[in-house]
Amino acid sequence: MNYGKMMNMDLKQGETPLIIAGPCSIESEPQILATARALARIPEVKMLRGGIWKPRTRPDAFEGRGEEGLVWLREAKQESGLPTITEVATPNHVELALHYGVDALWIGARTVVNPFSVQQLADALKGVDVPVFIKNPVSPDLRLWVGAFERFRKAGLKRLSAIHRGFSYYKESPYRNFPLWEIPIELTRQLGVPLITDVSHICGNRELLLPTAQKALDLATDGLMIECHINPDEALTDGKQQITPVQLNDLIGSLIFRSKQSSGVARDLAELRGEIDDIDGELLQLLARRMEVSAQIGEYKKQNNVTVVQMDRWKKILADHIETGNDLGLPSELITEVFEAIHQASVERQSRIMENG
Repeated sequence: MNYGKMMNMDLKQGETPLIIAGPCSIESEPQILATARALARIPEVKMLRGGIWKPRTRPDAFEGRGEEGLVWLREAKQESGLPTITEVATPNHVELALHYGVDALWIGARTVVNPFSVQQLADALKGVDVPVFIKNPVSPDLRLWVGAFERFRKAGLKRLSAIHRGFSYYKESPYRNFPLWEIPIELTRQLGVPLITDVSHICGNRELLLPTAQKALDLATDGLMIECHINPDEALTDGKQQITPVQLNDLIGSLIFRSKQSSGVARDLAELRGEIDDIDGELLQLLARRMEVSAQIGEYKKQNNVTVVQMDRWKKILADHIETGNDLGLPSELITEVFEAIHQASVERQSRIMENG
């Protein structure tokens, strides 16, 4: 990315990925200064992040250093030459961050879920030409995420970007927050805004950072946000997902940065394949749920001495599915093959229930 452009934070889709790094929380002056100095020696890192106010679930947890941390962040900016970014959740946060020369702001996932809070921040930033990065809400709600962008746009903010930090989801997975890649892809399709992937919050542990960052790049994200601490094992917040500057340098060296200017087809294909993978996962969850209900029906039939197969009902169900599928543009052969396989599996499961009685 052109450094002059980056200093103005006029981030464009399709440019060299912007890498934002820094600690989850700014804990002390020595901690942020040491981290910033080390990050400044990594050419790919173009922005220093650091949490000043931390929204925590429990009131006794470390909630950030507040205004004192902004003094240290300003000093880190002066020493490292890196532009800075921090999270704001109230109009007072906005006022203080701008007063201490923070270059860009992000709106956190817990704030985006509340339209009242988003509107207050949009009002506080009205008439201010500052880049604003908007994280996705905690829940997988695309409309809520889009709504946050609309509020800032109505307030006159033009330099808006999205941050994908994953979603709370019912699926068990190795991730702290499930990626659901199709949602940020759809957001960028609708709004045409640059997309930064916060791999630290998606992963929740440092072991998953490399493959997740690579997948984000393969899906043509416009940048990565990676939490980096001079001593992660002593971090006051989210130590398991943070890495040292040395580890960050190694991670960046292991990534494959693909050209976006000549790989539009590849990007589209990767996006579509990612969407198919997620849809397939949802289909498997639905099939598992269907088999559970089928087993409950088997128990009921057993208790009430009813045969497993109700042929007339099955014929009607299949005919209805074929008609619905045809209306959706699906061939009858596909519908028949899929639902006959599902029906056969259900019959076999109910038969085993009968036999075990």
